[in-house]
Amino acid sequence: MGNSYISCYVHYVFTTKNHERWLKSDIREKLYPYLGGIARKNNLKLLKAGGVEDHLHLLISLPATITIAKGIQYLKGGSSRWIHETFADMKGFAWQEGYGSFTVSVSHIDMIKNYIANQEEHHRKISFREEFIDILDEHGIDFDEKYLL
Repeated sequence: MGNSYISCYVHYVFTTKNHERWLKSDIREKLYPYLGGIARKNNLKLLKAGGVEDHLHLLISLPATITIAKGIQYLKGGSSRWIHETFADMKGFAWQEGYGSFTVSVSHIDMIKNYIANQEEHHRKISFREEFIDILDEHGIDFDEKYLL
C-alpha cells in the first residue's frame, strides 16, 4: 500500500431472519467476542457490538482491501456457522438477508459507540423498524418500506 492512509468506519445493522428473538442476552455476551475474533481474523477491527434479541449493531473499521459487502459476509457467515455449532437448540437460527451499512465520521465514533452500547434501553422506547427508518433518513437514503429489514 505504500503511502495510502485509510479511515473507513462502518456502522452495520442486521437482523435475525423474520426478526425471531434468538439472541438472548447470554447468547449476545458470547457472540460479541466471537464477532471480534472474526473481525481480527479478516483484518477488520470491531470497535463496538450491541443489540437486542432480534438484531445487532456493529461499529467496524475496514481496511482498504475489504469492501463493505465482504466485511458483512465474513461477520454474518462466520457468526451463523458458530451459533449452529455452539448452541444445539439454535439449529433454526439464521440472519435475515440484507443489512444496513452506514459510514461514520471519526468525530462521531464515540456517539455511535454509545448508541450501540445502549440498544436495550433504546428499544424500550422505539421499534427496530422505527429505528432503522430514522437511520436511513439521517443518511439521506431513499427506500421502499416493503423492502425494509
